[in-house]
Amino acid sequence: MRLIVDTNLLVRVARADDDPVQADAARRLLQSATVIAIPLIVLCEFDWVFRKHYRRPRAEVLASLRALVSLPNVVTDPAPVAAGIAFLAAGGDFADGVIAAEGRRLGGDVFASFDRKARRIAAEAGFAVTDGTAG
Repeated sequence: MRLIVDTNLLVRVARADDDPVQADAARRLLQSATVIAIPLIVLCEFDWVFRKHYRRPRAEVLASLRALVSLPNVVTDPAPVAAGIAFLAAGGDFADGVIAAEGRRLGGDVFASFDRKARRIAAEAGFAVTDGTAG
């Protein structure tokens, strides 16, 4: 079976204590899959859910994401995932890294955001940055 997984399935596996029945079903599904396709938005939501809703430490979420995307049957878009992990590791949001990498792939030159931390991390990653306020 070649699965496309939703965030809630990954969350159930990682937080089995929330719903043991769904966690067991999710685990069986993932173990039976020849391919686990994880869209970028799912990884962005995974980061958000674990850091904001479950209040898990950044290091724990980072370790979970790294372990997940390194599984041999997991398929993701590697460049934006690497950027998301790099932004998260630098103290930012996974989604901001994905946005920067995807924007560059789509032809953008400058990362634009009002989020100072995101701009700083993007600049450190080699992106030109702006918030639109400098003349």
